Amino acid sequence: MHLTVLDHPLVDHKISVLRNKKTPSPVFRQLVGELVALLSYEATRTIRTEEREIETPVAATTGRMLTKPRPLVVPILRAGLGMLEGMTQLIPTAEVGFLGMARNEETLDIVTYAERLPEDLTGRQVYVLDPMLATGGTLIEAIKFLRKRGADHITCLCIIGAPEGIAALEAGVEGMDNVDLFLCAQDEKLNEKSYIVPGLGDAGDRLYGLAE
Repeated sequence: MHLTVLDHPLVDHKISVLRNKKTPSPVFRQLVGELVALLSYEATRTIRTEEREIETPVAATTGRMLTKPRPLVVPILRAGLGMLEGMTQLIPTAEVGFLGMARNEETLDIVTYAERLPEDLTGRQVYVLDPMLATGGTLIEAIKFLRKRGADHITCLCIIGAPEGIAALEAGVEGMDNVDLFLCAQDEKLNEKSYIVPGLGDAGDRLYGLAE
């Protein structure tokens, strides 16, 4: 697994505002979109392209365009939905699927409760969106789910991640090729309740203002 943590002053600034408990949901949503746009720019450096002949108003030339099959963007419900717009603004032609996975707060087991994805993902590049990488369980199960359907390159985009979750994810995908993780920030640790510290609270609640 290849890990990239963004290093940019604008990312640091936006993360700091995002963490602030006084930041209201509308501003929180806007900041998530802005951060995902920055994150997506880095995460798509390996997106597949091919040469195409095109005509400009002046002359014929050779350009590069995205290959088929189209990239697939998969937000993890529900908080991952808050990252979707920032990603699709960068890749408007991408196909979008949905995967509903949640952590049981008592057992910490991952439960899949919904999915809307193509049955065959052979040859597809998949971008998985999940704001928080805490224990790593959700992303590990999501990657395994997508690999079973044939996805051959999976890139995970998270706003923040804990060292424990990063280590668990690396161990969980050991032996798998073409798995990348992109973070805006790596935090200090998980607390006894498996919440990220310092973190930013419950991303879903802060995005939408509703209790789960």
